[in-house]
Amino acid sequence: MIVNIDFRSDTVTRPCKAMKKAMFDAELGDDVYGDDPTVNALEVYAAKRHGFEAALFSSSGTQANLLALMAHCERGDEYLCGQNAHNYKYEAGGAAVLGSIQPQPIENEADGSLCFNKLSSAIKADDFHFARTKVLSLENTIGGKVLSLDYLKQAQEFCQQNQLILHLDGARVYNAATALKVDIKEISQHFDSMTVCLSKGLGAPIGSVLLGNKTFIAKARRIRKMLGGGMRQAGILAAAGQFALMNNVERLIEDHDNAGYLAREINGISGLSTEAYKVETNIVYVDVAAHVDMNFVTQSLADQGILITSAYIGMRLVTHKDITREDIDTLITHLKKYLT
Repeated sequence: MIVNIDFRSDTVTRPCKAMKKAMFDAELGDDVYGDDPTVNALEVYAAKRHGFEAALFSSSGTQANLLALMAHCERGDEYLCGQNAHNYKYEAGGAAVLGSIQPQPIENEADGSLCFNKLSSAIKADDFHFARTKVLSLENTIGGKVLSLDYLKQAQEFCQQNQLILHLDGARVYNAATALKVDIKEISQHFDSMTVCLSKGLGAPIGSVLLGNKTFIAKARRIRKMLGGGMRQAGILAAAGQFALMNNVERLIEDHDNAGYLAREINGISGLSTEAYKVETNIVYVDVAAHVDMNFVTQSLADQGILITSAYIGMRLVTHKDITREDIDTLITHLKKYLT
């Protein structure tokens, strides 16, 4: 029997039976009218849980990040971010295309952070020749790396000194909190706004929440409607999101442990190495020797129902709630067979 083991991303997780029941039993209304009680409950819960005044449920992290940038900035403004930031590199240029907001990417340091000296040099002078620098956007985790609490405090102080808004792309922020062994508010307290993705390691089928003060969220809600993001009976999705926040956080440590185990096992296979990359959360990067035929390996694994994203430098493997230790052993067994 062909198994289905997917290491491509933690976005591939599927709702468990209890989550599906919560979705099935959800009270529904029209969220555009503000009448969906389950969406409203999620937004109230999320705001309180993360220490913000208000929250907005959106269909994706990409949309939530775009809403944040468009609500913080006007046309012709600029935001600072990492060269590897998701909202710069992997979100189709939405801020520039739809918000007329200029990104100013800064090279990420080896630990995923951004150098404050480089950031300071990138801030534009108050001169009509330049875009107005308004926002610093950080990502935690970024590439599986965790930004420390001390760094986040420094970032908050940097933004206060330079009159910048501090936003967090928190797609995997609960992985960061779990790795740091802190409550989520220890991270969120440093930011003016943040997103939390519900559909990655937390296991919901869809959705993110955007968090901030009431004025900011009201503006973001209007922009969400403008972008076609208003949803009707969305409680069926919000119920999954609230279940995820309330039930699927503590188990993230299993994903981190599994990622460490996966990295160690891969290092025992000739032609594969994770030595250049520190495993901090649920993401493992692998360097593949040039003589390995990855097209053959990837297709052979797929024939066995095992999915990976093929690459030679920094091939990414992701652990999540639907990957067990036995699944990892299955992958390792097949990799050894195909590479010997």
